[in-house]
Amino acid sequence: MKAIDLIRRLGQIGFFILVSKGMNEIVSLFRLPIPGSILGMLLVFVLLLVGIIRLDWIDAGANWLLAEMLLFFIPSAVGVLPYKNLLLSSGLQIGAVILGSTLMVMVCSGYIAQGITKWKERRPS
Repeated sequence: MKAIDLIRRLGQIGFFILVSKGMNEIVSLFRLPIPGSILGMLLVFVLLLVGIIRLDWIDAGANWLLAEMLLFFIPSAVGVLPYKNLLLSSGLQIGAVILGSTLMVMVCSGYIAQGITKWKERRPS
């Protein structure tokens, strides 16, 4: 990887960090009932939709973050360890909820992706 590509990717990742921190501050300031990360995703989506930012400006950083997403779940997995008794008593129910919700997200994501693909195919270029 060239140095300029690395700098560009780090800048894009920095952009996402700034958006996340900024939205977390807004959520905290206005005591909103929605996580700042969700608001940040909506903000980036709107900025892309309106054309204020272009996809190629954030694409490499977003792809890297998505590729390394598993690393972001390690702290939450470790955070569950103190709740051994809860996991022993209700672990099957918790596991069923996790499995069911994961399947629902996968199915919904598939339908949405198919819908977007069909919409793009029908749309004139």
